[in-house]
Amino acid sequence: MTDARLLAPPPSRILRPGLPARAAGTERHRVAGRGSLVVAVQAGDRLALTDVEGGQVCELMFCDASGAFAPGALGDADTLRAAEASVVTPDGFLALMAEGGPVVARTLTALARRGIALAEARGLRLFGRGSRAGARADFTVQRDGFLIVATPGTRMDFVAGDAATPVELTLVRAAAQVDAAAIALPEPLADPRFEQRIAAGTAHAYVVKAGEYIQVLDVQGRQCSDFQAFSLRKLEQGIERGLDATVTRTLLGAAYPQPGLPAKAFDRDFEPLIEVVQDTVGRHDAFATACGARYYDDMGYPGHVNCSDNFSAALAPYGVAPRRGWEALNFFYNTFLCSAHQLHLDEPWSRPGDYVLMRALTDLVCVTSSCPDDIDPANGWNPTDIHVRTYAPDAGFPRAIAHRMTPDADPKLTRESPFHSRTSALTRHFVDYRGYWLPTRFAGEGAISEYWACREAVAVIDLSAMRKIEITGPDAEALLQWALTKDVSKLGPGKVAHVALCHPNGNVLDDALLYRICVNNFRLVCSEDTVGPWLRRQIQEQGYNAWARESTDQLCNLAVQGPRARDLMRQIVWTAPAQPSIDELKWLRFVPARIGGYEGMPIVLSRTGYTGELGYEIFCHPRDAEGVWDAIWQAGQPLGLKPMGLDALDLVRIEAGLAAAGNEFDARTDGWEGWVGDAISLDKPCDFIGRAVLAERAEHPRKLIVGFQLEGGEAVSHGDEFFLGRVPVGVVTSAMRSPKLGRTVGIARIDAQYAAPGTELEIGTLDGHQKRLPARLTNLPHYDPERLRPRA
Repeated sequence: MTDARLLAPPPSRILRPGLPARAAGTERHRVAGRGSLVVAVQAGDRLALTDVEGGQVCELMFCDASGAFAPGALGDADTLRAAEASVVTPDGFLALMAEGGPVVARTLTALARRGIALAEARGLRLFGRGSRAGARADFTVQRDGFLIVATPGTRMDFVAGDAATPVELTLVRAAAQVDAAAIALPEPLADPRFEQRIAAGTAHAYVVKAGEYIQVLDVQGRQCSDFQAFSLRKLEQGIERGLDATVTRTLLGAAYPQPGLPAKAFDRDFEPLIEVVQDTVGRHDAFATACGARYYDDMGYPGHVNCSDNFSAALAPYGVAPRRGWEALNFFYNTFLCSAHQLHLDEPWSRPGDYVLMRALTDLVCVTSSCPDDIDPANGWNPTDIHVRTYAPDAGFPRAIAHRMTPDADPKLTRESPFHSRTSALTRHFVDYRGYWLPTRFAGEGAISEYWACREAVAVIDLSAMRKIEITGPDAEALLQWALTKDVSKLGPGKVAHVALCHPNGNVLDDALLYRICVNNFRLVCSEDTVGPWLRRQIQEQGYNAWARESTDQLCNLAVQGPRARDLMRQIVWTAPAQPSIDELKWLRFVPARIGGYEGMPIVLSRTGYTGELGYEIFCHPRDAEGVWDAIWQAGQPLGLKPMGLDALDLVRIEAGLAAAGNEFDARTDGWEGWVGDAISLDKPCDFIGRAVLAERAEHPRKLIVGFQLEGGEAVSHGDEFFLGRVPVGVVTSAMRSPKLGRTVGIARIDAQYAAPGTELEIGTLDGHQKRLPARLTNLPHYDPERLRPRA
């Protein structure tokens, strides 16, 4: 008899934020601030425009098949009356089109191809200065044609904080595809020379000429694709030389090539065959062969189709001998080695439309597969298609890695800083730092030389990757009192404060510098992309009359640091008579100023830095970036100015005892454990997020941040553990060999009961027990303990 109380085993419940949660036929397009978009639409299509951050003008235009502008085709009379139907303003879409640049070029090309005349542009003007974050306008398209969306904006005023911000277009097609799993490919990066859809469980070989680009796209997400390439020249000589993972890993010092300096993949003769140019996933494999018959035989699936046999069949016409197992670059294959040296696999990280873009360094025969593995998580248990495109050598794609603020966000490719034309003339050593290519060190200098320039003379550092957020409105202070751990009411205009943002459990979201521009205008300079959306969520939940608009793209910055920084600033910076002069500007103060006199380039100059030295930061519009750099560079040469990269910056900040995100703090550490305690005001006259937990932890801390020193110069690294005998009692968060102190020093997080300065502990390396380094805990900072130099 069946027991009625028994239930069937429950199915797995998995959230997949990386895959589209939108219904079939629904598209999402994000138009960046001061950007534009052209998209084809059909009668019956429904569209919604959302002002993501608030306060952004949006111009919406419709052109019919003849190229004529027809605003009336966007909805019925009532809908159009809700918007302002007018001729597009001269400072809007038309002004954007006159500025030039890659985005403008794509829009103009799309319009010209359809015979659309800009001089007749007419449309609807939506949103504007007073619109709230998330404000929305809905329309229904009345006939077939083309939609143009533009987000105009003037050059941002440093005081007003009127940043141009994104607008999101959601398009629901009237003729939705029946198959909900069908996902359209993204637009080509340029005009393709060759395209091939590779069905699941198949492979295709093709010839690519030197200099051409190869794009391998994951059509529906979570699908592996093996890639191999041979020198065509060698094949014609009867020599088979394909990509060799062992040689590539040895030469790169990395598991697989990635955009940047470690970008090339080599054959057994050490000849580079391909260079990885762009990568929207960043998680691949070169540890094991492409799947072969033996793998499926041993798993109990004899005769299963496999990539190695598919490779052999596809390459046979080119005279390549078959192999039982093919070495390959396994794009999107999520394999990794654990600490026990076991090879593991899991579902790929790739989303629909993700890709790897490569450049052929010689004439190649390439082969690409769509992996047939359906017996484990390698392809998410469901093999799908791969798509290949090739492009001409003159396409000129920039090197880039993709970042996503959230798992389902559109990828943003690495950008060049507005100062890149100047820094790239001095070095090729760049790293992707928070979505920007920033120099790590400079040719002919190096980290130690740059370090000494900062300590003894003056150095200039590109910090444009820092996120800037303009916080405005009558409730701007109230918002910040609730969202930040510092008492903002005590911060006067023209002053800067170190602040922190914490989650309700007291753990750190980010730390930042807060600039009070005037009564209701603030600027937050932080490092995390998530801060802006988090602030806008607080505005919505608390009902504040405020805006938090991101201005990173319109405000780049340099740090000028070192004991001679003031001498340099005196030569180039002009301040108005009513404002503090360079000699009057105190620590943690800022002033609007100009470089080059009364008619010079406008900047914001702040007496701040991340080095422990006297220093300044200069904020300017990207259009003035090269002029600002040149002025600093020319005036600084007699003073011993050197450019400074991220490697040297890490040295000086560790010596100065300054916290870094991902080292001293993250979402797993509270404000005291994360070394942002100076940014916490428990005596604030109001509540703030995380206050109760932080107050309790202040009385009963679990761990504390302290300094440490070793007697010699042995290297230790982030993550190495501190031991008392066999008991782990802490961890190294940052470490460096101090050129000035002549020994290894660093920052550590130690159990509170063992964190007193002077405590003798041991740092374990290797397995933590075979090699022990005696260490003594110290106060912070190691350099300039009273922090007198920044105040000088």
